[in-house]
Amino acid sequence: MLLFYGFGWLSAQYELVIDVNQVPYSKGKISAALYISADSFLKFDEVFASTSAKATEGKTRLVMTNIPSGNYAIALFHDKNDNDILDTNWMGIPKEKVAFSKAKMKVFGPPSFE
Repeated sequence: MLLFYGFGWLSAQYELVIDVNQVPYSKGKISAALYISADSFLKFDEVFASTSAKATEGKTRLVMTNIPSGNYAIALFHDKNDNDILDTNWMGIPKEKVAFSKAKMKVFGPPSFE
């Protein structure tokens, strides 16, 4: 999955548009979480904002509104079975496709907030 995003002006707040490309099929949904700090990054109980949309083969667009100016990191996943959970194997490795802003994956584990 590739991730592109942009901000648009919306009454002193911003609208964040996330286009997820190369979605393999129209099954389930694409879910995204927005984080505001390295300390909160990838902690489910510290998500600043979130959204989801029905997966559309090829490209799925997600929109978050009323986002104040700031530095953020985005994590998203293709919830192909639509159970609102990132399914993982016994080692905690995701079974469903994941993507991150800047898409800089480490060899082991998720990328950093930066």
